[in-house]
Amino acid sequence: MQRLWIVFIGINLIYIGLFLRLLYWQVIHGKTLRTQAIAQYGKTIPLPSKRGSILASDGSPLVLNQPSYLVYADPFLIDNPHYFSRQIASVLPHLSETAIRDRIADPQKRWVPIARKVSSETKRSLEELGLKGLGFEESFMRFYPEASMAAHLLGFVGQDQDGKPEGYFGIEGYYDRELSGKDGVLIEERDAKGAPILFGESERVEPEHGRTLVLWLDRSIQFILEQRLLEGIERYGAEKGIVIAMDPKTGGILGMASFPNYDPSRYEEFSQDMYKNPAVAMTYEPGSIFKPLIMAAALDEKKISKHTTYEETGPIAIGIYRIKTWDDRYRNTVSMTDVLKYSSNVGMVFVMRQMGGQRMLSYIHAYGFGEKTNIDLQEEASGFLRTEREWKEIDYATASFGQGIAVTPLQLVRAVGAIANEGKLMEPHVVKELRDARGNTQTVRPKEVRRVISKETAKTVTEMMVESVKYGEAKWAAPKGYNIAGKTGTAQIPVDGHYDKDRTIASFIGLAPADDPAFVLLVILHEPKTSQWGSETAAPLFFKIAKDLFRYLGIPPSR
Repeated sequence: MQRLWIVFIGINLIYIGLFLRLLYWQVIHGKTLRTQAIAQYGKTIPLPSKRGSILASDGSPLVLNQPSYLVYADPFLIDNPHYFSRQIASVLPHLSETAIRDRIADPQKRWVPIARKVSSETKRSLEELGLKGLGFEESFMRFYPEASMAAHLLGFVGQDQDGKPEGYFGIEGYYDRELSGKDGVLIEERDAKGAPILFGESERVEPEHGRTLVLWLDRSIQFILEQRLLEGIERYGAEKGIVIAMDPKTGGILGMASFPNYDPSRYEEFSQDMYKNPAVAMTYEPGSIFKPLIMAAALDEKKISKHTTYEETGPIAIGIYRIKTWDDRYRNTVSMTDVLKYSSNVGMVFVMRQMGGQRMLSYIHAYGFGEKTNIDLQEEASGFLRTEREWKEIDYATASFGQGIAVTPLQLVRAVGAIANEGKLMEPHVVKELRDARGNTQTVRPKEVRRVISKETAKTVTEMMVESVKYGEAKWAAPKGYNIAGKTGTAQIPVDGHYDKDRTIASFIGLAPADDPAFVLLVILHEPKTSQWGSETAAPLFFKIAKDLFRYLGIPPSR
């Protein structure tokens, strides 16, 4: 009887062991086994999604796709690796026979990339070789119908660490996920030789193609900005330059140009230092074009009016520092309009003192300085402002005329845009619409960030800026018949703790037409050689661009 029990228990233990073993292989380890089985008899073919296009505001293409191919090998199917490598190298001379042979050395691999971005013509040449184990995956290559136009704004498409396309910088970087879409996949049953089984099972997941982006950018405006900026850089002997045009009512970027630039279709041939967009990534001391913003703050606080006068009799001493006018001339009794017209540094210190340094600083923050604008471009910088406890009287004084702070060109455009938009600060945007492959459209609506100054203050400071253009240092270059509100700037470049008097950043910012602004425009020239003054370089370039924009937009002269 005892033996029977032992046999019975033994048999049960065997059954339990078999059950647990089957449970392990079929349930616990089943997914892994299925994956290995699919690898043996199944062929996984990726179905790449098409990257979305980028269009200008009128629908004209700025970035498209053109067919290209990824060439791959299936080492399992290659009978003679030496012959295979030699034949491929004869069509792809940039790849050595040895390099190809090393890639296909493992016959257990079923997919090895050989070359990317192969043209249709080269693909046909490879197909004519009739090589077993050679395959192709349709891909894309970015095509730029307008060549390098708006290169910094657009960015480029490179490869990630796995060799897959990835957007870098500008729009391509910021909207990479939306533009990329999602790849699909096709899984086919194959026989031992790798041939598809006619009645075998297959699974297909269609790719989701990337969304098309429609920009606020106007192609004609962009062309005007780039052509005029190139002319200005050459004429004034500048090292580089930036121009930004924005619609102040929507925050839409109508055009954005920076030189020198690069060709996004051949980005790898250019220095990486050129990839960042200086319009949003560069920080610098703005100089006198900052003055209208501080003047508007004091007007808004009702500490001054445009008729308030100041006795300009000489430099202002603050501790060990002496603040002078830019030309060391003092005009005795001057109005606040004169302070802007003559770009008086000492006059701006008076303005700052009327409202107080801390109150002035609160407006600087309200204008958005020291923080990102949230523009939809990669690599944006936030600029630099000291923490509130670090500010001293001399810092408040110099900030009133645009020194001792670091801002981006776009921050300046957005802040002055608030003056043009009746005191309301808008969030700048490049993209206006996103369209998917099904025809659905997502609109990027204009976004008001906050009100900085009142409508009345905006109107008053605009009038003062018009006077600055009509009677200021650059009046000779202003187009006749148009009311333009603007301000020149000449900022010395800090080098090793002091300002280099011979190296400057010349600029002009303005809004036009003054009574109903269609655009805010900023022009920056780095280290112009013909003259260091913004009134003699950046201002005339600004007025040339403005005149072109008036003509293009159909804006007639004022009566």
